[in-house]
Amino acid sequence: MNSSPDDPRRYDDLLRLPRPASRRHPPMPMESRAAQFLPFAALAGYDSAILETARMTDHRIELDEDEKLMLSHKLQLLLDNIQSRPAVRITYFVADARKEGGMYRVVTGRVKKVDRFNRQIVLLDGTAIAIDDVYALGGALFKCIDERAE
Repeated sequence: MNSSPDDPRRYDDLLRLPRPASRRHPPMPMESRAAQFLPFAALAGYDSAILETARMTDHRIELDEDEKLMLSHKLQLLLDNIQSRPAVRITYFVADARKEGGMYRVVTGRVKKVDRFNRQIVLLDGTAIAIDDVYALGGALFKCIDERAE
């Protein structure tokens, strides 16, 4: 069939031909074919780096001298009453492992011991909190100190 290069039907005869099959390579499974069209990430890890940068952290709050003194009194009261396994609420700072700052956590439980050597407060459930990271102590044991402060 002689057709001019401008004829829009010049390849119509090819539409009715069967698809050529390779004798060397078996047909590709549909799952593999679909994988060819997955989005391409030119910068591997870029999305996770952006999310990490956007993640908010708190700055550690520095206690003033009066707050440090009150916390010291509460720790001493805790030591004096350790045998009764007092129930406490501890607010403490946890530094972020990946970036500057961290977050404040609040844990409630009964105190098992105050480890002066390792400078930790250990709860009955095994939670160990560094004394240097403690921001606030609360609970019925400290009610008299809290009332005097107000």
